[in-house]
Amino acid sequence: MNIEAEVSPYGGNYLYDVYSFYQNTELHLDFEAWICEKYEEHEQFAMIYADVVDEFETLKAEYGFVNFNDLLLHFREICKTTNLGYKEILVDEYQDTNALQGTLIEAMNPPSLFCVGDYDQSIYAFNGADISIIGSFSSKFPDATVHTLTKNYRSTMPILSLATKVIEHNERIYPKKLEVTRNQVAVAPKLLAYDELFDQYHAMAAKIRDTSTPREEIAVIFRNNSSADGIEVGLRELDIPCKRKGGTSFFDSKEVKAVLDLYTLLINEADMMSFIHLFEFAKGIGSAMAKEMYLALKKVGNGSIFYGLYAPDESMNNPFEKRKVSHQLGLFDDFLELGAVGKFAKLGFEAKFMKNPILKHPKLTKDGATFLHDFYLLYRDLKGIKQPRTVVKKIVASSLYKHISDVLSSKRAQLKDGTIDEKQKTESLSKIARKMSLLEELSKPYKEHERFLNAMILGSSDLTQGEGVNLLSVHASKGLEYKEVYVIDLMDGRFPNRKLMQRGGSLDEERRLFYVSVTRAKDILYLAFAKYDKIKKINFMPSQFLYEAGLVPKDEAYRALVLKGEEKEED
Repeated sequence: MNIEAEVSPYGGNYLYDVYSFYQNTELHLDFEAWICEKYEEHEQFAMIYADVVDEFETLKAEYGFVNFNDLLLHFREICKTTNLGYKEILVDEYQDTNALQGTLIEAMNPPSLFCVGDYDQSIYAFNGADISIIGSFSSKFPDATVHTLTKNYRSTMPILSLATKVIEHNERIYPKKLEVTRNQVAVAPKLLAYDELFDQYHAMAAKIRDTSTPREEIAVIFRNNSSADGIEVGLRELDIPCKRKGGTSFFDSKEVKAVLDLYTLLINEADMMSFIHLFEFAKGIGSAMAKEMYLALKKVGNGSIFYGLYAPDESMNNPFEKRKVSHQLGLFDDFLELGAVGKFAKLGFEAKFMKNPILKHPKLTKDGATFLHDFYLLYRDLKGIKQPRTVVKKIVASSLYKHISDVLSSKRAQLKDGTIDEKQKTESLSKIARKMSLLEELSKPYKEHERFLNAMILGSSDLTQGEGVNLLSVHASKGLEYKEVYVIDLMDGRFPNRKLMQRGGSLDEERRLFYVSVTRAKDILYLAFAKYDKIKKINFMPSQFLYEAGLVPKDEAYRALVLKGEEKEED
């Protein structure tokens, strides 16, 4: 069957995820009808998807396989026909229950059901959680007694008051009026406004440096991973240790590691692993071949890979010698055939580079040779540079690093069917560029290569492990508490995250995320935002939640935000 379509069909792995989401959230529609309703652009594939799923279920049944969803579904069917004898059931985090879990609780039908949850902390809709389950508890179980916990033992009155002002903009399902049990003198939450995004991160780090609060009792809470990169770099500049939960550490990201690998070879060419890690970005070169190339460069350079690259020993015509073939085991002896460099003649390489015997590796492709040539050009350009900041800038601007960025962004934008989402790739490239700007900022105070590299590689492991300031995504912060909390990047578009709202989220859920983040604070709460991003050249408006909290006067800008939100809800 040939189908002409504007969208590509889902690949197997992604279809599996979609089907899993369906099983957890849909109670009435069959899979084909659900696809047509939820993913209209894939309606023409719905019947095919349903056939694939049917075959999947048939194969599982034939071979006796089950996954986690099957365990829940099977257990629900058992509960419908069998009394398992449970007298009491306790459900925690009830506000995050999905449809499948909800029906499982009903099917168990215990004599005593005890559910604990907070409607205002339902923040997992993206994972299938259905807030209407806790919202309809009283009507579903009319004989149930609802106990409202009214005492808050964590936060001070000013912090709780601010959180309440904002969350009350959501529709109230259950009456909720919290009492503060702490009577000591309290510090009012403080709004911190900055002209530029980097100013915000540097200022946050400076405030953390100067506070008397122990590092482990401080949390910086972020909605978006890029926000955490900025504060992590700001803390690094001041040698303040921290540990990050939720998202990948700045120093663990592949784009940053690639720059540091390139920098490492500039300082220590004996670091073979840095060479191997870099050449794994080259098409057609794996780790084993990268090691062969490294050793060959070292051989023709009489111990130096850079002599091997720029002034190879001419007496060593080919560093990739044939292995001696055993007459007895010859059929099984895998040996290298001598490579020819003629296939690279039209690639425009420098004449001197074309004479390098490293090009005689029999498995070296045109793509691999181009990567090697870019490597050759970069290190020639880096020779003699004294300033770490200049080295970072030249690495990032090089053809070699542009290739690495392209590989990473393409991989991150690859859909399940193998195609590349160009919009997503552009966004990924933009995020990589931002990380590089942060790394350049980080290099400014350093005058010596070794000091900069030690701070980045050795210091970064200390920065993100063990004791120190807690860097947390809002979701990772749930259930935790800290004496001093900073909620950063409170700008419209970032928090609330309008992009995620367009992908199935809601302003109500973003407001609940804000509520969770500010109620992590016990004593001290800072709310920060910036007015401008000098990298993306974007002006920001304060978060709608800052207006609702009474920290920013409700002006025309606020009314425009509310109007924009109402129009989206109508759409």
